[in-house]
Amino acid sequence: MAGIDLPFVQDNHSRSSENVLRVLHFQKTKPQGKLVRVVRGEVFDAIVDIRKGSSTYGQWIGVTLSEENKSQLWVSPRLAHGFAVLSDTADFEYKCKGYYDPSDEGGLIWNDPDVGVEWPTGIEPI
Repeated sequence: MAGIDLPFVQDNHSRSSENVLRVLHFQKTKPQGKLVRVVRGEVFDAIVDIRKGSSTYGQWIGVTLSEENKSQLWVSPRLAHGFAVLSDTADFEYKCKGYYDPSDEGGLIWNDPDVGVEWPTGIEPI
């Protein structure tokens, strides 16, 4: 299935309001691969390569995920991931290849100038 080595071990669901920006987050020593999608609303999703030594280290991609486009995004382990809600409300679902450990979490500030994610205009991050 799209080169994803199964099985998934955890399903997560988050609900957020317009302009909520979930920081670019990652697990430091217990990385999670995540298959993400939006089942209600719309978000701009960003992924940053934080793998030192990678040919794409420090680069990012961004995509819009929505209930209308039904797109899914694979977030490989050892990448930072965050999103900004573009609709009144968004329900975001994750299928995870590893268990979440809050003591292992790390993050990048959403507007890190070294990364330069170009978030959609008009967002007033909460």
